[in-house]
Amino acid sequence: MFSRDDLDAAARLVHAVMPPTPAYAWPLLAERFGLQVVVKHENHTPIGAFKVRGGIVYLDRLKRERPEVKGIVSATRGNHGQSLAFAARHAGLPLAVVVPHGNSVEKNAAMRAFGAELIEHGRDFDEARERAAAIAAERGFEFVPSFHRDLVMGVATYGLELFLAHPDIDILYAPIGLGSGLCGLISARDLLGLKTRIVGVVSEDAAAYALSVEAGRVVEVNATNTFADGIAVRIPSAEALAIIIDGAERIVKVSEDAIAEAVRTYWTDTHNAAEGAGAAALAALAKEAPALKGLKAAVILSGQNIDRPVMLEILSGRTPKAM
Repeated sequence: MFSRDDLDAAARLVHAVMPPTPAYAWPLLAERFGLQVVVKHENHTPIGAFKVRGGIVYLDRLKRERPEVKGIVSATRGNHGQSLAFAARHAGLPLAVVVPHGNSVEKNAAMRAFGAELIEHGRDFDEARERAAAIAAERGFEFVPSFHRDLVMGVATYGLELFLAHPDIDILYAPIGLGSGLCGLISARDLLGLKTRIVGVVSEDAAAYALSVEAGRVVEVNATNTFADGIAVRIPSAEALAIIIDGAERIVKVSEDAIAEAVRTYWTDTHNAAEGAGAAALAALAKEAPALKGLKAAVILSGQNIDRPVMLEILSGRTPKAM
């Protein structure tokens, strides 16, 4: 999708706004799983999630190429919207964000605090996306998709940081929402010429990407039933799917109970908060740990934006219901 020079330029843009995030090998995780586990802490960004990188790069290009743009609009379950709100504030552009009814209260509050106009519409992300496209036409705003070259290039900078710090990673687990994060990792690995095996992770109850990879084409599901809202996608991106089929080793499905347990593990072993999507990669590693002995593994903690009641429920030993 882009060259090494493009990726380095994107990293300079991102690092002008925020420092690289840490990648730590936590000893309690090594003790728990019997192998070295490096955690890439994308929960340590200005919005608490990896998506901020894509917003910075997307808005930079948009302002340079179309300075006359009136505003932007997009759909989100939260982190994509926070990313755009963070970047739009710096760019001085109005932003409307459409979220489904019942979306995370605290993610909604964060988007409003960054300056977004928040609009609630539909039962899920895909219905919110349809409304966002209509608003773009009504207002003459730029519609920002959740998967786009600029967004992938932006989030690929976390892969660049990780692989430059740890070029010897054998296997890397990352969650799949609409696919920008996983595609960014694949791109960064390939541009650096590394052999790291990259494994995508989905919930068993939001398995559209797993089904699509198995079928070799986009397979939609009628509904998702996961509390991990960041990976609750019914309709995969065809463009992302092609990159994932070509560059990921495979897709692992994890249960809701396993995701909740991974949230608890992060809290116990590292004292980091992880939202459901952010913990999914660790859930997959936990599932496969017996087969990974002797390897150096890494996981992406993609975000920490979990509502307090949900976190309290998980830390009490329960698995939340889908949002």
